[in-house]
Formats: sequence, structure tokens, C-alpha cells
Amino acid sequence: MTDSAQQFITPLTIQTLSCENVYTDLFSEYCSDPKHISLSKKAGIIVIAPATADIIARLATGRANDLLTSVVLATKKPVLICPAMNANMWSNPLTQENVRKLINAGHKFIGPEKGELACGEEGCGRLADIEKIVIKIKQLI
Repeated sequence: MTDSAQQFITPLTIQTLSCENVYTDLFSEYCSDPKHISLSKKAGIIVIAPATADIIARLATGRANDLLTSVVLATKKPVLICPAMNANMWSNPLTQENVRKLINAGHKFIGPEKGELACGEEGCGRLADIEKIVIKIKQLI
């Protein structure tokens, strides 16, 4: 989980609901097993949901400044990006350029969808329906 994700929900909650380990730090438990490398090999697919404009921009520029971006750069597995943001942020030409870069690099996208957004506005920026995300994951693995 990124620092931003932890502002919305705690790692303990995710760990309890998933019955899986939750990783939050690039350098914890580093030793001879760098987590970003072992996680990139262990995962069948990397799913980023919700994917903010910030994470999309960081991935598009090849940044590896946290565990998530480092895992994505280290993996050869499919990466599914599920954007969710304000409609103006989604339609911004810079965001769209970053999306094209990631698609050209082989990453897959699902969404966003049109509807009511977290900010109270209507538009294209809603996280894709979870059932659609699950179907897409099954197609990619």
C-alpha cells in the first residue's frame, strides 16, 4: 500500500479482510530479499486500484520511489491499472499522454467509468465496476 492509500484505509484492515500480508515500505525486511524484486516475481498480476493521476504519472516517467512503483518496474507480469480521479484530471492532456505511454509499454487499463465522482461532480473518472475489474484480471492471468 502506498502512503496515500494508507490515508484511506489501514494496512491492518486490508490484511484482515484479505488474510494476506500487506506491504507498505520499500526497505522493510530488505536483507538478502529485496521486497520489490520478490513481490514482482511472486505476483501473477499487478493491479493498481484505484490508480490516481499521480501514480499514473510516476509510472509513466519510470519513477521507483516507493514499493509500488518499484514492483511495477521490476515485474514482467501483467499490470492492470484502474484509474479513478476527477473528470478534469482524467481528461487532462498530460494524464492522457501518460496513459498512452503506459499502454505503449504494455500495461493494461480498465476504466474509468462515467458517473458520480467522490468530489460530488458527474463525469468520467469513476473506478470501474469491481466485477468488470475481476473479469479483466481473469483474462490477463
